[in-house]
Amino acid sequence: MALVPSDPINNGQSLPLIAEVNMSSDSSSAAAVVRATVVQASTVFYDTPATLDKAERLLAEAASYGSQLVVFPEAFVGGYPRGSTFGVSIGNRTAKGKEEFRKYHASAIDVPGPEVDRLAAMAGKYKVFLVMGVIERDGYTLYCTILFFDPQGHYLGKHRKVMPTALERVIWGFGDGSTIPVFDTPIGKIGAAICWENRMPLLRTAMYAKGVEIYCAPTADARDIWQASMTHIALEGTDDDLNPDSVVCAGGSVIISPSGNVLAGPNYDGEALISADLGMLLSLAARVHFKSLEVS
Repeated sequence: MALVPSDPINNGQSLPLIAEVNMSSDSSSAAAVVRATVVQASTVFYDTPATLDKAERLLAEAASYGSQLVVFPEAFVGGYPRGSTFGVSIGNRTAKGKEEFRKYHASAIDVPGPEVDRLAAMAGKYKVFLVMGVIERDGYTLYCTILFFDPQGHYLGKHRKVMPTALERVIWGFGDGSTIPVFDTPIGKIGAAICWENRMPLLRTAMYAKGVEIYCAPTADARDIWQASMTHIALEGTDDDLNPDSVVCAGGSVIISPSGNVLAGPNYDGEALISADLGMLLSLAARVHFKSLEVS
């Protein structure tokens, strides 16, 4: 694993926006290898157009490294409001908090909507599968949502966070079983669960039952114990686990193989692209060794 430093200018040529952490596979079967990148970067808070501009720069850089799948953090578009209370206490809401929520609501996006169209166009332009964390606006309710796009520029669908954690429930609505998709794609079956809902065994079981092979787990949790959760899920589901994190916290983005080996990361050194070559034959081998749902 190597950290490739970012340098804005070299001999007049524009170089990568941020560093890339790269871990390449030695697999001899190119068709069985998927290069995946998780983005560890922060939102431009209360400025969704600027956040989308940043997303495109990061996506272009990831694509320049040959990435076929790019996963962004939880709530990248719209922002994860770490530390905010929105002026809420039991039986009381402050005027300042109400204004803060108004700005947060305005930064969210409609699904479908123009921002979704732009994200789809980005995926098509750079020929990647894109997994993007957003704050979705549905009327007056906000949801922490993951959007999925294909390299042809199509919006595939979404996953709404089923169970917001703690004070998140004040600002985000609850998802349900109607948005727990696993998409069958040429690079593997892709699904996602957000942050602490990864601790919900039945949600994970639903994804395993759909045959998920590339398990994306964007989170706002940068504690060391989260790495153990990601390793366990990679082993439990015998899939590749991709975990991007926002640098609003400490980071810790990581890619873990079906056998529980860390392929890239965790990275705590600021904004970066963390990449690894996923050997899909390794996922098959892990399932031959142990398949968690085969109970008789």
